[in-house]
Amino acid sequence: MNRPASLALLTLLAACGYGDSRLAHEAQLSMEGMSAADLQACAGIPDKTKRLDARTELFSYSVKNESTGGVEVSLPVIGGGYTLGGSGTACTATFRLVDDRVSGLFYAGNNDRPVGQDGVCAHIVRGCMRRPLPSMRPLGEDAAASAFQQPPAPPVPAPAAPPPVSRMEPVGR
Repeated sequence: MNRPASLALLTLLAACGYGDSRLAHEAQLSMEGMSAADLQACAGIPDKTKRLDARTELFSYSVKNESTGGVEVSLPVIGGGYTLGGSGTACTATFRLVDDRVSGLFYAGNNDRPVGQDGVCAHIVRGCMRRPLPSMRPLGEDAAASAFQQPPAPPVPAPAAPPPVSRMEPVGR
């Protein structure tokens, strides 16, 4: 492939949300293990929180875009129409925290870009990814994130062991 064509293809991919989709998936890997304080420092105060048990809490962040961006072309079809281009408009990013550390990041909503999945969600995690904090896990060469599919979900942490019971000897009268 010649150089101008390669450059045009890369520009087209960037314009269609490839970079945002990949960034959102890289965040699912590198933000695992991040402290709750660092998460709030870079992503802000969550829109919603929910305590599930003594160790587990959910932080939820939402973004809603009024315009889809890009170029949309509507094709008339008998009984309706078909739209090419554009992208999703909303994302909810839910962070699962166990013992005040991120143990999972999950995306929901109409959040896909024309090229790549979950690209609308990049706005939520972009600040954390641009300026990584010490509690984040650095991505190495072996941790490749795709713009087209989410990385595998992290395993659910094991429940905490019950506290040891100490027995006292009865005291006689």
